[in-house]
Amino acid sequence: MGFAALLLYPLAYVFYRITAVGRENVPPDGPVLLVSNHVSFIDPFLIAMANRRVVRFLVFRAYYEIPIAHWFFRAMGCIPISDHDGPKALIESFRAVREILKKGEAVCIFGEGEISRHGQMLRFKKGFERIVEGLDVPVVPVHLDQVWGSLFSFEGGRVLLKRPRRLPYPVTVSFGKPLKSSADAFDVRQAVQELGSEAFHHRLAGRAPLPLAFMREAKRHPWRLALSDSTGARARYGAALLKAALLGRALSKACGEASNVGVLLPPSVAAALANVGLSLEGRVPVDLNYTASKDVVARCAAKAKITHVVTSRRFIEKLGWSPEGTLVCLEDVGASISTLAALKLAPALFLLPSAWTERLLFPRAMGPLDRLATVMFTSGSTGKPKGVMLSHANILSNIEALAQLYSFGPDDRILGVLPFFHAFGFTVTLWLPLVAGFGAVYHFNPLDARRVGELVEAFQATFLLGTPTFLNVYLRKVESAKFKSLRYAVAGAEKLREEVAKAFLEKFGLAPLEGYGCTELSPVAAANIPDIDWQSAHQKGTKAGSIGQPLPGVVMKIVHPETRAPLAQGEAGLLLVKGPNVMRGYLDDPERTAEAMADGFYVTGDIAAIDADGFVTITYRLSRFSKIGGEMVPHVKIEELLHEAGGTLDQTFIVTAVSDASRGERLIVLYRDYGDIAALVKKLQASGVPKLWVPDIKSFFSVAEFPLLGSGKLDMQKLKAVAASLA
Repeated sequence: MGFAALLLYPLAYVFYRITAVGRENVPPDGPVLLVSNHVSFIDPFLIAMANRRVVRFLVFRAYYEIPIAHWFFRAMGCIPISDHDGPKALIESFRAVREILKKGEAVCIFGEGEISRHGQMLRFKKGFERIVEGLDVPVVPVHLDQVWGSLFSFEGGRVLLKRPRRLPYPVTVSFGKPLKSSADAFDVRQAVQELGSEAFHHRLAGRAPLPLAFMREAKRHPWRLALSDSTGARARYGAALLKAALLGRALSKACGEASNVGVLLPPSVAAALANVGLSLEGRVPVDLNYTASKDVVARCAAKAKITHVVTSRRFIEKLGWSPEGTLVCLEDVGASISTLAALKLAPALFLLPSAWTERLLFPRAMGPLDRLATVMFTSGSTGKPKGVMLSHANILSNIEALAQLYSFGPDDRILGVLPFFHAFGFTVTLWLPLVAGFGAVYHFNPLDARRVGELVEAFQATFLLGTPTFLNVYLRKVESAKFKSLRYAVAGAEKLREEVAKAFLEKFGLAPLEGYGCTELSPVAAANIPDIDWQSAHQKGTKAGSIGQPLPGVVMKIVHPETRAPLAQGEAGLLLVKGPNVMRGYLDDPERTAEAMADGFYVTGDIAAIDADGFVTITYRLSRFSKIGGEMVPHVKIEELLHEAGGTLDQTFIVTAVSDASRGERLIVLYRDYGDIAALVKKLQASGVPKLWVPDIKSFFSVAEFPLLGSGKLDMQKLKAVAASLA
């Protein structure tokens, strides 16, 4: 192996800068089996260079037998293997590896058995279990991070024929603590994923805070479309940077010493520039929920110590009420910005190198990434709003992971219909496009289907983000041709019912992808992505009914809801999430922060299971079940059964509960626009579901509408109140 290493290591060092973590976890001598994820063709060399020991690798036979490569693989002592080999050949390969281990050597196997074509980790195959069966050999998990997107990965569907983003390319190789040889494929995959979560912090090293990351992108591509909205406003990156810088200075002057500044505006170019401008000045923009009551907004503002609120006089008139504190109206601030100020600032913005621009013009925007980027007040769908503190690192990690999975390009456009006071709106429709370098199109009303369709068509939008409720509206009211340009439609916040997904695919030719997250996770934690069919390789990115796999850098585990003991693959339990996207905590609320966290994991309150492929399925929220006669009865599952029995696409039934003296709780069903409830109940009874899951016909109540939060989610607090009054 030495001669091959001498030839290849210098070449690899030209392209890669390797950070090795946990090398001490690899025993210095004796047998050891390394099990790694597989991201690129150069993975064996990266692991070999990061490790102090000589390692022999299992190599896919088709690559091993390539004439030129064959000599190198033989010189490195590689062992050919393929899942296309017959049983005898596979057994022989496993036997050869076992013999090598018995001699006290180190061997590395790639757990997935093939290179990822979509940037997500694949299912770990059980071959390594057979290799170490009966042997006392430590199994060391290995994770390769930042390799995706490099020259030898499959990003963009091609290898080699792409320009490296930088040279040398930074890579992190992490070696975990040894596991026992009895560890199964699922356990080892989880261990590798945990290493990926820890390694993700290295990705952010050297990254600029959000506004400066936008500034750098704007200086590189000043003529690219950045922002537009349904009022006709639009700005290219260069103009957006100049306007945000000027607006930020004017707002900063108007807001005095205030650190946290409220923003009360609908999603628009003006709202985006206000957020960016405040961030460039080192302020913390706090977008306030204009769909909540004046009292709720006042409590949120008081908790965040907000004395000044950036808004628009025209918007306040439409709203019908004015928030407390000093109002800073964009009409007045805009009028105070002179053409001369723009002419003075522009040369310094665009002619100076970025490092000088940052130090001279935006020194308050510089600083560590763990400082506060915003405070997001939770929607309060199941309780009182809490102030979630999100750092620049939290949001940047979400942006980095999403950009890896969805491969956004300069011609992409995201349709932003979610308000910026909602975490998905703030991270995904505000900062993601500005930092990743593509355009955003905003509209203030997500249920205005006609205008949404027109905007998608006019701007050739490629990315649509919304709730299943919004998708349902678009199904009914948007012509199929309007959505022709869409590459992705991602649904979150509620369960995406299979019949809705099928109907969307049939009409628009695009399968909506279900994702999952919450404000405390900045907000995205898991997502489905399109399947990959590349030559003979088929790799799943989507699984119907699931929320997808955890994002790169995010690890999920399932524990018993009461004992918090880890559960095995496929078992349903409490979902915990860890990663660089996990919030700093709740504002001035250490007690609730401690309740929400467990050993670095965020406690979601959702009951879920993880399958062998790594896909996560949410069963129900702990807050959305009833204990009836001692039995756990999930509301969401009953809703699914009601919609299935009723044959409805729209959200027609909502299940909640009220207290009951004899059985603890009683199910209540609120419904709209449905006729024969008696026939529906009979159909449900005949379906074979548990009797406790069938609500009494007297517990069905018709309502005109379901109350929604500004984010599009159901307002469960109001629904419970309505149910209690009707029952």
